[in-house]
Amino acid sequence: MSAGAVVVGELLTSRKRPDARYFIGKGKLEDLKSLILKDKAELVISCASLSPSQERNLERELNCRVLDRAGLILDIFAQRARSFEGMLQVELAQLQHLSTRLVRGWTHLERQKGGIGLRGPGETQLETDRRLIKGRIRQLNERLKAVDSRRSMNRRNRLKAEIPVVALVGYTNAGKSTLFNALTNADVYVKDQMFATLDPTIRRLDLPEGEHALLADTVGFIRDLPHELVAAFKSTLQEAREADLILHLIDASDPNRWQRVRQVNSVLKQLDADQIPQIRVYNKIDKLDREPRMTNNLRGAGRSVWLSAVTGEGLPFLLEAIAGRLRQKTTDCSVHLQPAQGRQRAKLFALGAVRSETVLEDGSWMLNLRMAEKDLRRFLKHENLNTHRLESAPILAPAATAANE
Repeated sequence: MSAGAVVVGELLTSRKRPDARYFIGKGKLEDLKSLILKDKAELVISCASLSPSQERNLERELNCRVLDRAGLILDIFAQRARSFEGMLQVELAQLQHLSTRLVRGWTHLERQKGGIGLRGPGETQLETDRRLIKGRIRQLNERLKAVDSRRSMNRRNRLKAEIPVVALVGYTNAGKSTLFNALTNADVYVKDQMFATLDPTIRRLDLPEGEHALLADTVGFIRDLPHELVAAFKSTLQEAREADLILHLIDASDPNRWQRVRQVNSVLKQLDADQIPQIRVYNKIDKLDREPRMTNNLRGAGRSVWLSAVTGEGLPFLLEAIAGRLRQKTTDCSVHLQPAQGRQRAKLFALGAVRSETVLEDGSWMLNLRMAEKDLRRFLKHENLNTHRLESAPILAPAATAANE
């Protein structure tokens, strides 16, 4: 498997509710013991999440290490991380996961630590470990904030340069890195396994008619992605959240592809990226003996593309679809801000969206803007300016309308 282990046996069970002590029933526990002895297994992996006490009880009964789904994913991520930021994020996720499993997790943590000159029973090993973990988590968060500030600066520079960003997302092992290399001539690591690429990569993407964009390759998604990973990789996944367009890569040969699509969209919703325009890219048509093609939406822009990242079939369709969707994403408009709205004015300048400014007699400002529809929607949402208010008040109007007035 992707973690490097060799699977020697499987045990399936069905229960209405998990057993509080072992998760599985006593009968299945005996079957699992026999299976371990027969196959000489050294590790048991649970597809379901286990509580700390369940994990401890199983290890005690089975006399081998027990790992649940979240622990396995964290282990795979730890093997894949190569960049400084990636290693920090993985360590943070592991410590956050571990901090929830200290309580009654191991018997050695119940011993007291005291000595000559110390009052009372001393500090328990459990309290010592918890304090050390909290200190390390605080340190990692501070380092990641510094990394995130650099990322934010790069995003602001890209926004000022009016370079659109396209984020490549999809279920793990859908072929994102292969497609990324095919589109940008990059040399991102590719292997047929889960989470082969962990660290984010951004490269220039050449589009038809001499246009350009930036393509960001993100970490592969998976169902029920552990909360610790979503939190720790927030800055990395921010590339998807801040993108102008999302390429949702789907393995067309996967019989469960629609379930995978729903799971990816669920993660995007957690990131507040579910409202960003998408192009669905159905990859691996070479396994289905299908022809490459592109379908359009009602506005005539690319909605979905069928291609093969390995053979290159259908890539021109995808480039055409990306260029068409990005051309629709920039809007010109005017914003009328009152003197008390200086903060909103400063934010628009910081975004590099102001093309010109007129100071009116009452001290208010009329700002002519050019910005991506995505950024405009985010600005309006953050400043509590909804569509209804815009239609009923002269806060925002199309540039042509403002000129006529």
